[in-house]
Amino acid sequence: MTADGDVRALPIAGERYVGDDCTVVTSPFDGHEIGRIPLCSAGDVDRAVASAKAALHAGALPRWKRATVLDTAARLLAEREEEFAQIIAAEAAKPIRTARAEAQRAVGTFQFAAAEARTFDGEMVPLDAIPAGEGKVGFAMRVPIGVVGAISPFNFPLNLVAHKLAPAIAAGCPVVLKPATQTPFSAIALAELLIDECGLPAEWLHVVTGSGGTVGTAIVEHPDIALITFTGSPEVGWGIRATAPRKRVGLELGNNAPVIIEANSDWKAAASKIRLAGYAHAGQSCISTQRVLVHRSIAAEFTSALVDEVSTLVVGDPADEATEVSALISPGERDRVKSWVDEAITQGATLATGGHLDDNGVLVPTVLTDVRPEMNVCALEVFGPVVTVASYDTLDEAIAIANDTRYGLQAAIFTHDISAAMRAFQALDFGGVLVNEVPTWRADQQPYGGLRDSGNTREGPRYSIREMTEIRMVVLGA
Repeated sequence: MTADGDVRALPIAGERYVGDDCTVVTSPFDGHEIGRIPLCSAGDVDRAVASAKAALHAGALPRWKRATVLDTAARLLAEREEEFAQIIAAEAAKPIRTARAEAQRAVGTFQFAAAEARTFDGEMVPLDAIPAGEGKVGFAMRVPIGVVGAISPFNFPLNLVAHKLAPAIAAGCPVVLKPATQTPFSAIALAELLIDECGLPAEWLHVVTGSGGTVGTAIVEHPDIALITFTGSPEVGWGIRATAPRKRVGLELGNNAPVIIEANSDWKAAASKIRLAGYAHAGQSCISTQRVLVHRSIAAEFTSALVDEVSTLVVGDPADEATEVSALISPGERDRVKSWVDEAITQGATLATGGHLDDNGVLVPTVLTDVRPEMNVCALEVFGPVVTVASYDTLDEAIAIANDTRYGLQAAIFTHDISAAMRAFQALDFGGVLVNEVPTWRADQQPYGGLRDSGNTREGPRYSIREMTEIRMVVLGA
């Protein structure tokens, strides 16, 4: 972050750039100024891409060098976990304990990428399986796809940036990164760490800040960017895909994560897990638990237990060690989520708890019951501290309700019946299905991604690296 009035310099084209214009970044919790960042132009993106392209054409970074950079980043991030957590908490209003967990996850993301940098490979192709191939040797090697354009969201301003930078470094691709305007400082600090202390050549990483309409569009449309990796809303993501049909475009988008609670499950444990899974970072996660489908025979007991759990959440200043839920990213987003809650109530939903703003203007954790699938709080991604509860009679009915969505990222079921579990993970049409765990759970090394309006790719270092490389077939004749 920056001192009052100073503009945070950006690493672009081997220099530290402050530009001619800037924007003020403020705290989502109380509105105080956190710092100032440059408003970059399309010309700044051009400079960054030209430098990145020249670096790649000058010669690939050897694998040992990539792995060393990633190893060093993991070590230094671990040593400076608290420093990065404080940045996350300030710029994103993420409770400090949750911010520390994000910083810890970023360490693991770099560790997994370092391992992949040393081990990802191509394959031998048995050319002599046909007569014409006799006497020839063939192998498919993986080479960097080119310059990567990375556009990251506000909700995980460190770890989701790590999920773009670390695989790109491992794959040997230079990156032009646009972090979210609301939360740029974690990304800038990480880029400085990589360049200044981890040995990554400056021409291999560039950070450009500014509006999506200017900087984002320049990245998407730039002819020398080979791959776009984007995390954000479906509307923006699919717009990028349509604008750049000849690029490889990886999208990680939204969800309205369902969880099925069977009568024979440990539903009290499920309620306890949803207490945080539906409300951590004020529900601003693509896999925040949103739609709870509970068997009718236990619906009343489960709902009572869930309301009791949610009512104990501590709402307040993200810097306070006791805080579990704080502000949404902006007053506009808070007001949108509140309007969806009010709309659902007018449409027949019951407010079980929450639904109002506290003295600091923070929307308190909310539970809605008696909801219907067509309500916005069920049909769309709330991206706020709201969980809905609906009942069902049969597992097939619950699966049908869960699948009735434009999204398809992660879903879950709580059950002690192995047959029900198998039925669920075979029939739930999502990129990930969890059993006796909330859909909000994620390991950074897993193939993470979804279907339909949840995206078109899988993240996790191993899987991202393969997206960021091309296959080059080599044939050796006698």
